[in-house]
Amino acid sequence: MDREKVEDVLNQIRPGLQADGGDVELVDVEDDGTVKVRLTGACAGCPMSTMTLKSGIERVLKENLSEVKEVINVN
Repeated sequence: MDREKVEDVLNQIRPGLQADGGDVELVDVEDDGTVKVRLTGACAGCPMSTMTLKSGIERVLKENLSEVKEVINVN
């Protein structure tokens, strides 16, 4: 999976996160389709961060990149 393609999709998502005081940082892209990200800013401590990660970031990445199997947040 191409790290640059993942970053391009994250750049589409980023303005929505930044509007709420948060952001997402790409940590790693693994061969098995796992994308590791770090939620930062307001997203880091938000009780809705799991929903943001799965229903937002993961869903959009999977829609745009069929290679993505899972998105996980790392600290």
